[in-house]
Amino acid sequence: MREFVVEADGGSRGNPGPAGYGAAVIDPTTGETLAEAAEYIGVATNNVAEYKGLIAGLKAAKALDPDASVRVRMDSKLVVEQMSGRWKIKHPDMKPLAAEAARVFPASQVTYEWIPREKNKHADRLANEAMDAGKKGKQWEPSRSTAALDTLDAKAARVVGDATAGAAKARAALAGRGAADEAVAEPDEAVAGPEAAAPSVGWGPADLGTPATFVLLRHGETPLTPEKRFSGSGGTDPSLSPAGMRQAEAVAAALAARGTVQEIVSSPLKRCRETAETVATRLGLDVRIEEGLRETDFGAWEDLTFAEVQERYADDLSAWLASPKVLPTGGGESFATVARRVAATRDKLIERYMGRTVLLVTHVTPIKTLVRLALGAPPESLFRMELSAASVSAVAYYSDGNASVRLVNDTSHLR
Repeated sequence: MREFVVEADGGSRGNPGPAGYGAAVIDPTTGETLAEAAEYIGVATNNVAEYKGLIAGLKAAKALDPDASVRVRMDSKLVVEQMSGRWKIKHPDMKPLAAEAARVFPASQVTYEWIPREKNKHADRLANEAMDAGKKGKQWEPSRSTAALDTLDAKAARVVGDATAGAAKARAALAGRGAADEAVAEPDEAVAGPEAAAPSVGWGPADLGTPATFVLLRHGETPLTPEKRFSGSGGTDPSLSPAGMRQAEAVAAALAARGTVQEIVSSPLKRCRETAETVATRLGLDVRIEEGLRETDFGAWEDLTFAEVQERYADDLSAWLASPKVLPTGGGESFATVARRVAATRDKLIERYMGRTVLLVTHVTPIKTLVRLALGAPPESLFRMELSAASVSAVAYYSDGNASVRLVNDTSHLR
């Protein structure tokens, strides 16, 4: 089942006054915006505009995939609490809007989360653009400035697990939400019931238990590595070179001395299996193969150098470097597709190995993707990481959904 995040907002300049809404559908794995909606709705209240934004966001998500699960993130406590069923809906303007929102998806597919206003900048910006357009008598149209700003200041905040990390902060910030939501929310609207405990964040004392720690090992060199050729899932599947075998022996000795690895999981490609078996022999462990850890399929670029691809497929290469959604020439996989695959594999392995230290022997793109997702970095950060052959990185995953990057590109064992 696909997963979407819907961020929605609405505003009124006067409450009631000229009003508009904005909504965005986001891929929670890659942080990419999949759809946007915004509209000037004339004179209305903040709450009406916020509900309109919610409805537009849900409909945009349904148009992408009616079977998806949706996590709605809004800075309107009124809408979140009413749609979650914790507050009664008394205001006559709200009831039909709430009913319309509830009809878009089955209730089992939608969850609601309150977020502080500063984390809802994308939808807020869209709502304001819609109101600005309405003031000029125009319809809202997507602007390049919005996309650029969202890339710079919002993508990094949209991370799988960000909702968990932000929940405790959200509760502390509720008092600063302002009076806009309170105008309609009456004290007796709250339905009695236990409030979910906020997860621990920051320097809190909560014991989260032993994390699942993934030690991320890039395979040793192949004959293609020093030539800097594209070597993914769709190429010749080369074996380790003599230099690569020496690197595998060196990292095996270092991991044996450290003595913390309890399990080994490898990509199915030969260079990873050979590296993993070398380590496994030294540690006395078995190797488990995981298809989701394979490298990107680079299509027609497989086994070519960057210069050769630039010479033969210049336009395709430029498009690929500019967007994680673009496929290499001749098919293959986009970085967005790889991110979804790697994230699904990560979640499966976390569940299987919680509390254990696992060596994942894999490739450049999967390792960089795991690191960037843990950091909440945008897709373009893949091009800003160095990851040497036989290097070691590490990420720890805790039971509250948070991740901690502990090591990146360590090659000290090779020196």
